[in-house]
Parts: sequence; C-alpha cells; structure tokens
Amino acid sequence: MQISHPQIKIHYIGSDNLTPLYASELASGADLLANIPQALVIAPGERLLIPTGVQLEIPVGYEAQVRSRSGLAWKSGVICLNSPGTIDADFRGEIQVILANTSQQEFSIRPRMRIAQLVFAPVVQVCFVSQNLLSSSHRGDNGFGSTGI
Repeated sequence: MQISHPQIKIHYIGSDNLTPLYASELASGADLLANIPQALVIAPGERLLIPTGVQLEIPVGYEAQVRSRSGLAWKSGVICLNSPGTIDADFRGEIQVILANTSQQEFSIRPRMRIAQLVFAPVVQVCFVSQNLLSSSHRGDNGFGSTGI
C-alpha cells in the first residue's frame, strides 16, 4: 500500500515550532501538542480549550479532523469534544482542541503533551436535489439501534 504525502503549509505561533508528529510509520493521525507555558489542570467533568501553536493551510479538496487519542481516553478519561472536529480548507486560525475530563480525577496537561490526533481526509461536496418522495429501502426510517446493539 502506498501512502500519499500531500504538503501542508504550517505557521507556528510563538517560538516552540510544535509540528504535529506521526508516532509510527503507518499512523493515520499526527499528534497535536499542547502549546501552553505551564501545566493546566482539568477537573472532573470540566473542559478546557487548549492551543496547539499551529496554523495550517489545508489544500482545497481536503479537511483535517481533530480526534481523541485512544490512550488518553482509555487511561485518563480525557477526550476531545466535538470529535471529530472538522478543520476546513479555508480556516487559517490557530488549531485549538476542546479537551474534557470524563474521569473522577483531576488531570494535568503538561506543556508539549500529545493531546489529540489530526487526520486528513478528502472532501466531497454534494448538490442537494429537492424531491417530494424518496425511494424506499428495507430499513426505512428505523434508526437509533434498530439494526441491533
């Protein structure tokens, strides 16, 4: 399998140059790092907006998705809200991550800590066509667990 490597232009905010990092050769997600001067504590049930210190110029036809890191979620109960969070190709602001603590313990976010994953994906924009009636299907309008749990 061949992995494509489109170029993504990056601008650093501050002097740390916290480039997202792929943790393994075939990783789908690049780890985003916390661009904070000192540790921050997320109390149980609370959420914080964590800066990453990077702005991206995503090519037209792509998006970036911000996702939770599985180890952080499993071991500490810390997840990304609005996950996956979509970063559109025309957004030029700093990437920030909404982290929530779902555990019963305080959690400390350290400077340069890997806090989320950034996954790039192709984008398809559709044309919506108004119809008076949609075609039928076996499933119909059954949802929310109708196919089993």
